[in-house]
Amino acid sequence: MTTRPFAALAALIALLFAAPAAAEPPVWIVKDADSTIVLFGAVHVLPKDLAWRPKALDAALATADDLWFETPVDADSQAEASRAAQANGYLPEGQTLDGLLTPVGRDRLTRVSAKLGLAPGALNRVRPWLADVTLGVVALNQQGASVDSGVERTLSAAAAPTAARKAFETSTQQIAFFADAPLADQLASLEDTLKQIDEDPGFYDRLIAAWARGDIRALEDMGLTPMKQVSLFLYDQLIVQRNRRWAETIATRMAGSGQTVIVVGVGHLIGPDSVPALLRARGFTIEGP
Repeated sequence: MTTRPFAALAALIALLFAAPAAAEPPVWIVKDADSTIVLFGAVHVLPKDLAWRPKALDAALATADDLWFETPVDADSQAEASRAAQANGYLPEGQTLDGLLTPVGRDRLTRVSAKLGLAPGALNRVRPWLADVTLGVVALNQQGASVDSGVERTLSAAAAPTAARKAFETSTQQIAFFADAPLADQLASLEDTLKQIDEDPGFYDRLIAAWARGDIRALEDMGLTPMKQVSLFLYDQLIVQRNRRWAETIATRMAGSGQTVIVVGVGHLIGPDSVPALLRARGFTIEGP
């Protein structure tokens, strides 16, 4: 689940590792007289052999007129994200990452980098947000997980070719949510991610298990609550404001007709500021947690 700000990206990027074979992550269904929207909370990076697709989701995919993601699921979007990260991911001349971290954070960066097989100083020129994302992705890849096995790519490939692919944001916009965050918030998140990787290697196992069994309370406790504790600014920017924009778009879609599947990070579908909560406040009836 988009857990802590940038640990959040890894966990909202990732939610990952091992899970029960008979996974049943939660599904939300919004209906009116002539429209049905199925909301599914994504894990962006997953192991190959994880079974997770709920029957209600597969049924919706078979008849969907349109399929929505946070950003487009295609090579052009991936290339756009890479360009945006390159353009916004490096520190000004004269600054180094280890010079910005606390002494404890510097020690953890050294240990974690070695654990993940990164060369010493490999991240020293990058901004905290990009170091955070990089560490999260490398940690997940080391466990045999990949974006190719993640929810978005799997569902985009599974949906009918006739279903229109749409997105709430561009890759450049999504990178900006991280790159434009205040430096202090980026550093707080990076320090938290380093601590998590260093001291709690089982965190993602527990998180993906909670996702697979549809344990909304556990997901909120492990994801959204710590994110708020690390940075209320980032929680507002990455979760609250985006959820409000997406809820507006979904309400507009409900004014039309047809069958829609929407796939976003599961962190956007849980808690008091979630997309389902916002839609219920607008008067929509929603089946689901």
